[in-house]
Amino acid sequence: DVAILQAEIKGLEAIPFGDSDQLRVGDFAVAIGNPFGLGQTVTSGIISALGRTGLGIEGYENFIQTDASINPGNSGGALVNLRGELIGINTAILAAGGSGNVGIGFAIPINMVRKIADQLIEYGEVRRGMLGVIMQNLTPELSQAFGMDLHQGVVISQVIEDTAAEEAGLKAGDVVISINDSPVKSASAMRNMVGMLRVGDEMNLTVIREGSKKTMTAVIRDAKDLTVSGKRLNQGLAGATIEEKEKGGKTYLVVTEVKQGSTAWNAHLREGDIILSVNRRPVTTLEELQRIINDKDAQILLNIQRGRTALFVLIQ
Repeated sequence: DVAILQAEIKGLEAIPFGDSDQLRVGDFAVAIGNPFGLGQTVTSGIISALGRTGLGIEGYENFIQTDASINPGNSGGALVNLRGELIGINTAILAAGGSGNVGIGFAIPINMVRKIADQLIEYGEVRRGMLGVIMQNLTPELSQAFGMDLHQGVVISQVIEDTAAEEAGLKAGDVVISINDSPVKSASAMRNMVGMLRVGDEMNLTVIREGSKKTMTAVIRDAKDLTVSGKRLNQGLAGATIEEKEKGGKTYLVVTEVKQGSTAWNAHLREGDIILSVNRRPVTTLEELQRIINDKDAQILLNIQRGRTALFVLIQ
């Protein structure tokens, strides 16, 4: 939803940028756009929430939520503060049954837009950094199991070999509570924080390991496709290699190798298969796949896309 255009137009004044990191819930906001073709429409409201994630709109989510009326045609319009400064780009709404605006709209924070714009201008694409971990939210149950009294954080469930995370000394079971002194509230929030860093940037992580607080520094590397051996997930997937890939800001899982004669091969899993769901639960990341599949599962039902067709594969 962010593009860079160069226009040679006279008589226009550039809008000043605000600082979306300084926004607070309850701040007044004004949405300007073209809803239903009605140009230069202005609506007002407040900032309802910050850092909204998990909406399934984009691969990387960190939205400003506002009750300023946003309708079809508003996308790409400005969200400004009362000083006339640009604080966000209006992007999406939640609507009940296509009923239109119900007071829940979302905008991309302008600080995030600026980082993306800088990379688009310099590289012609967005180059996201990678830490090299598979992670999950710290639930109350996990917090209790680890003997912690924490209500938010991210659990490192796996450290990928030869990555920034391994080099920094991160280990499975570490609980990340802050990055560069900013609290880490969820796995999706941490993914955004890492994804917005440039390759070569240093990232200071504060983690809890076996009850002790530690600080370590990781140097962000190029985002590479994450890979996992099927055997590490379940013996029924032995012989298969599964990669997490990204395209257009969205992640997906693809089988990149299946050894002939292996368990996965005999179950008719093939190279190039895209895994859509596991045991009837949609999956798009290795983290989700690892969470769903249990090594003790007697059988696994995969829904895969193969070329232009889709089919089910039963792994036993």
